[in-house]
Amino acid sequence: MPDSTTIDRMKSRLQSLAPQRLHIDDDSALHAGHEGAKSGGGHYRMTLVSAQFHGLNRVARHRLVYDALADLMRRDVHALTMTLLAPDELAGAAAASGNSS
Repeated sequence: MPDSTTIDRMKSRLQSLAPQRLHIDDDSALHAGHEGAKSGGGHYRMTLVSAQFHGLNRVARHRLVYDALADLMRRDVHALTMTLLAPDELAGAAAASGNSS
């Protein structure tokens, strides 16, 4: 079953992207009984802000994350929902979501 050590390992590997903000939630309990849960792979939701995303499209940003998490994606992570932003996009994203923080 996924636990905080998987999140810690994800955060460690993502340091290669020099995150200015990184938050990962374990949503595995919401997917109990799902096929991926049977094999032990967890469901995660992540927000990552990195200057390395500047000028990259969504697919290129996802590739950077998948490359950093490659071994975990094969066995520990079944699903990963990602919000990937460059620092200059952060204010716009907060305004669009109605969040002023």
